[in-house]
Amino acid sequence: MRNGLRVLLFFYLSAGAVQAGPKANILFITIDDLNDWIGCLGGHPQAKTPNIDALARRGVLFTNAHCQAPICNPSRVSFMTGLRPSSSGIYLNNHHFRKSPVTRNAVTLPQHLKAHGYTTYGVGKLFHGSYIDRPSFSTYGPNPGQGPLANPRVTENPSRSKLWDWGRFPPSKEEAHDFQDAEWAIEVLQADRESPFFLGVGFYRPHVPFYAPPEWFEAFPLDEVQLPRVRADDRDDIPPFALELTHNALPPSQAWFVESGQWKKTVQAYLACTYFVDHCVGRVVDALAAGAHADDTWIVLLTDHGFFLGEKARWAKQSLWERAAKTPLIIVPPKAAGAGYARGRRCSRPVELLSLYPTLTALCGVPARKGVEGRSIERLLKNPEADWPYPAITTYRQNNHAVRSEHY
Repeated sequence: MRNGLRVLLFFYLSAGAVQAGPKANILFITIDDLNDWIGCLGGHPQAKTPNIDALARRGVLFTNAHCQAPICNPSRVSFMTGLRPSSSGIYLNNHHFRKSPVTRNAVTLPQHLKAHGYTTYGVGKLFHGSYIDRPSFSTYGPNPGQGPLANPRVTENPSRSKLWDWGRFPPSKEEAHDFQDAEWAIEVLQADRESPFFLGVGFYRPHVPFYAPPEWFEAFPLDEVQLPRVRADDRDDIPPFALELTHNALPPSQAWFVESGQWKKTVQAYLACTYFVDHCVGRVVDALAAGAHADDTWIVLLTDHGFFLGEKARWAKQSLWERAAKTPLIIVPPKAAGAGYARGRRCSRPVELLSLYPTLTALCGVPARKGVEGRSIERLLKNPEADWPYPAITTYRQNNHAVRSEHY
C-alpha cells in the first residue's frame, strides 16, 4: 500500500510538472547615465518621460534603488554577474570582466537563462563599451557605440574627451543609434518563437555626448530651462580625501559651465536626450504590447547609475553621493504572473541592482545560481511594504562604500 501511494504521488507530481505553464519571457531595458530626472520620480520639474511613467503605473517603481558602482563598467558587471565590485575586483572602466581571474568564467544572467532553455538576444550597450559577451547571447544586434558623433564638435569646450559635447544632433531620429537599436528590438519582438526569450536592450542616451535630434529640443525652450539647485558651500565641509575621490578631470569644471553660459544649454540637452530615449523605450514597449508575448513577458527598466549636472559643483558620476548612486528601477509583471504581484505601486525600501539576477531567475522558475550575491526582491514585487531590513551598498574604487537604508 505504501509503495502504491508512492507511485500515485509520483504520477501526481509528474502531471503537475507537465501541466505547469511555459517559462516567462524578459524584456530587460537598460538606460545609460539617467538619474531621477523622469516624471514619476520628480527629479526635475520639466522632465518629459511619458512612456517610462506609463511603465511605472503598470508595475512597481522602486524609489530607493541603488547601483553597486557609480560608473558604467563595474555597475553593469555587477548586475549581470550578481557579484559586488568588492568580490569581482572590478572597480573602473578599464577592467574587462572576461580578463579578470575572478570573473573570467562568470556566468552572467542571460548566460544562465540560456543554459536553461532561453533564447537570449541583446542590442546596444548592455556591457561597457558595447562589448558583446558571446557566451551570454544567442543573437546580438547592432552595437554602434556612442554615436553617431559630430565632427567637429557641436559645442566647443575645454574637455579632453570628444564625448563631452552637446546639442541638436543627428539631424533625424533615424540616424540615431538608439533609434536603430530600438528598431532591431522591435523586429525580435514581432517574430514568432516557441522557446522563452530574454531580450536585453541597452540605450545610450542620456550618456554624453548629450545629442538628440532637433525635434526633442523643442519641448525645452532655453529661456525656460530650470537649473538644478546648487549650494555654493556644499563641499566646504568635506575632507581632502573625499574631494580627491570625487574629482573627475574629463568634464569641464562647474565654474566653466557657469562662466561660459553653457550650464543651461547642457541641462536642456540632457532633458532632450531623456525625452528622446523615452521615445525609444516607448516604441519597444508598444511592440511588445502588440505582439504575441504581451501577457507573458516581464519588463525590467533600470539605469546603471545616476549623473551630476552641476550639483555639488561637479559633473558626470564617479562618486558615492546619492545623485550618482541612486538609479531608477521599474519592474512590470505580465498578466500571466497572476494577481499576486503589485501593479501601480511605489516601493521605498532600499534595493540594489545586484538583486536583479536572483529575482529574475526566481520569477522565471530557473534554478538559482550558486555564488550570486544579490538578494531576491520578489517579496517586494508582491508587497512593496513588506519587511525589508537590508541596506543598499554602493562602492567606488577599492574600500570606499556608501550604505543606504530606507531613511538614511
